[in-house]
Amino acid sequence: MKTSKKLRTLLLTGTAALLLMSTVACGSGDKDAAEPEKVTLNIMHPWTSPNVDNEVYKERIAEFEKQHPDIIIKQDGVAATEYKTKLRTLAAANNLSDINVVWPGADLTPLVAGDLLMPLDDLMDNWKDILPEDALAGFNQNGSQFAVPTKQTFVDIIYYNKEMFAGVGYNQFPDTYDEFIDAVKKLKEAGITPISLGNKEKWPLQSSFLSIIGDRYVGSDFLQKILNKEAKFTDPEYVKAIAVIDELAKLGAFNTDANNMDSVQGQDYFIQGKAAMHISSSTVDGRIRINNEEGDKFGIALFPSVPGGSGDPVKSAGVVQYGISIKKGLSDEKKAAAEEFIKFFVNEDLYKDLISKGVVVPANVEIPEDASPYLKEMLELTNKGTAPVFDSVIPTQVTDVMQNGLQALTIGRGTPEELAQEVQEAFDSMK
Repeated sequence: MKTSKKLRTLLLTGTAALLLMSTVACGSGDKDAAEPEKVTLNIMHPWTSPNVDNEVYKERIAEFEKQHPDIIIKQDGVAATEYKTKLRTLAAANNLSDINVVWPGADLTPLVAGDLLMPLDDLMDNWKDILPEDALAGFNQNGSQFAVPTKQTFVDIIYYNKEMFAGVGYNQFPDTYDEFIDAVKKLKEAGITPISLGNKEKWPLQSSFLSIIGDRYVGSDFLQKILNKEAKFTDPEYVKAIAVIDELAKLGAFNTDANNMDSVQGQDYFIQGKAAMHISSSTVDGRIRINNEEGDKFGIALFPSVPGGSGDPVKSAGVVQYGISIKKGLSDEKKAAAEEFIKFFVNEDLYKDLISKGVVVPANVEIPEDASPYLKEMLELTNKGTAPVFDSVIPTQVTDVMQNGLQALTIGRGTPEELAQEVQEAFDSMK
């Protein structure tokens, strides 16, 4: 009996020990099999408007998360009109998002100077076969690459209603400035708003209008000469460029609510047949023609030659846009995740998706068979040389002064000479 009792005790003890070992083993196995801890990346972008490329970008983000369940992308979408201001504010506080959309040239310089962006040199082999040097140049400073571009934007495309122009005697878009002004006057006399403008955000007159009008008068090296202090905004030929916008305003070329209408509303105003022209980017061709059943009634053109102008009249004002950058100083886990994201996000598939939507890209990729004939027309229009875009060259604080002044001209406040002086003073006072 004693032996049997002792045996039962030993068996119970052994069983308990085995159960404990089994529990520990299972616990260890669960721990080893547990999902890896997720990494969250913040991305700030301006992809909030209904442009076709914005939808492509957001679809790419969703697909990345689907294929990388261990990485969460938290989006901070900021309206384009407010984006650069918020980016500057966050940069000043050294509080950038993990991934940021940045612009080339003047907008990129302070971010690089502040040592806020991570050089991407070690990653550039991923794009060596599809991105030419000139596509990367705007995001390359001090010999290092700080962003990878998504698209090529021409900001000065004149979309025009063929029927309305034919109705005032122009079966082709005017070739000269005098003919252009003549068409504006005849459209106005016919009771048609000549130009649909949504300038509530202030950038359209600066970017889509003045960039190319200025280039027509003074040539493509003028803005760089200003930065080098070899020229001034007050130079007579540049004042003539500003005066074009003043003349258009005095002729009543714009819709009366232009400064209360945003850029998308300006597009809609034109699409709905309420105006004969709309001047905007190549990207909005997706809304105006490609995805519009009545798109064929609209033509595209560039701003005509101007009297005595030293610029090339066949150039279009363009910039390689939406550079994807990574914040410097991320943890090892976040850095690895951010690098994985940028390699996935910007690749041949992205460029082909954009082309399929009618968006011009800076990459050397095969044009898909389903690319719109409108895109091919756009490529033909814009392949004869590129002029600089004002706010991609001139610092933001100076651009703001120009934008405010151009908006004021449309309501009869100030003169072109006064605005040129104000902008020059803002440039001279820069630190």
